[in-house]
Order: sequence, then structure tokens, then C-alpha cells
Amino acid sequence: MTISLYHLEYFLLILVRISGFMVAAPLFSLRNIPMRAKAILAIAIAVLVFHVVPYKEVEYSTTIGYALLVGSEMLAGVIMGFMANVAYYILAFAGQVIDQEIGFSMVNQFDPITSAQVTITGNLYTYAVMLMLFATNMHCYMVRALTDSFTVLPVGSVSLNIGIYELMKHFMVDYFVIGFRIVLPIFASLLVVNTILAILARVAPQMNMFVVGMQLKVLVGLVVLVLMVMMITGVADLIFQEMMSMLKGSIYYLGGN
Repeated sequence: MTISLYHLEYFLLILVRISGFMVAAPLFSLRNIPMRAKAILAIAIAVLVFHVVPYKEVEYSTTIGYALLVGSEMLAGVIMGFMANVAYYILAFAGQVIDQEIGFSMVNQFDPITSAQVTITGNLYTYAVMLMLFATNMHCYMVRALTDSFTVLPVGSVSLNIGIYELMKHFMVDYFVIGFRIVLPIFASLLVVNTILAILARVAPQMNMFVVGMQLKVLVGLVVLVLMVMMITGVADLIFQEMMSMLKGSIYYLGGN
């Protein structure tokens, strides 16, 4: 196959979109992954997409026009990656609420997924869901969705749509719904503990419920967290469904639909 200047321009636009996705997508955007490895992976995917997707001549008039095409492709890749990555913020929210209920809210750790300080339970769920992402080949699904976007959203046809804001509004609802579904076992068990402590405070006022309550909450919270390990697969399923929904929605609305 003869590679002309027009083919090279088309290939560079494909590479820009894939590179933008790598910058913001979950797993691929981790800082501890070498940049050289990310660049090689992006080039390899771009070469495969270039040979699979039918060539379509990109229309532009000047150098500025081509620069605008490069910017739009980069923006499309970043938006798709961010929409997939934003589902991980639900785990940080759920972990913060859980640790606030137990009494671990003062202990924070750095989360490499969101690049922010999160609580220890949030980090626990983040790493557990990341392992489930590998186990279920979810990273392969994201790569397939990225490559399929060149069919649904051809190179040079990116256009922002008001539906992107509607997609984020839908996510904000799911953010609290899914987050509280994860927190519910801890919240329910500690609600029972608080009720028992309130009854004991009325029955035996001489007891120091502040000291007893703090230790009891930590004990019950840790026991429930151990029992919730069996629910990790369900939590990962909720996060992956939200991730797929956001990724599909971003590709749909970037096409101007």
C-alpha cells in the first residue's frame, strides 16, 4: 500500500484521538505506567485502526483548518476517556461516606486513578475494582469501544452536542444512587448500633457512651467491611455498567446526535 501525504494526515488524526483517550481513560492514564509504553500502545492501536477503517479524505482548507481538526480529535479522545474514568469517582465518594461513618475519615491516601486524596476504604474499593477490570477484560472492551468510535464517529466529523451536559446530569444522579447502594450495608449496621447506644444511654446514664460508641462503631464497621468483600463483584458490575453507559453516550453525542 502506497502511503501518501493525505494518508499520513489521516493517520495522525487517528493517533491524536487515541492519544487523547490514553491521557484520560481509566487504567491507561495511570502515572506509574511509563509514557514510552503508552506511546507505543497508542501507535500500535492507531496502525491497526488505520488499516481496518476505510480511508476517507479529510476536508480542510488551510493549516489552521487542519489544526482545528487535530484539536477536535484530541478533544473527542479526552472526553471519551474522561467519561469512562469518571465512574471511578463513585468509589471515592462511597469510601468517604463509609469511613466517615466508621471513624476513619481522618486517614487519607493518594489515589492514582483520580489523582486525589481519598480515604482508605475508597482506595480499597478502587484497587479491588481495578483488579476486577483486568479479570473481566474490561480494558479490552474500552479499546474495542475506542476503535469502534471511528466507525460511528469518523475522523473529521466530531461536533459537540448539548447532550454531553445531559449525560453528565444523568451521571450525577447515578453518582449518588450507586454510591449509597455501596454504603447501604455499613449505614444500616451502624444505624442499628446507634439505636442500641441511644437505648443504653437512657437505661444506664452512668455509662460513657462516647468511649464505648467509638470502639463499637469501629469494630462493627470492620466486621461488615470484611463481610462486604463478597459484594466486590456486584460493586464492580455497577461501576462497569456506568462506565460503559458513559462511554457509549459520549461517542453518541460527539457525533452530533
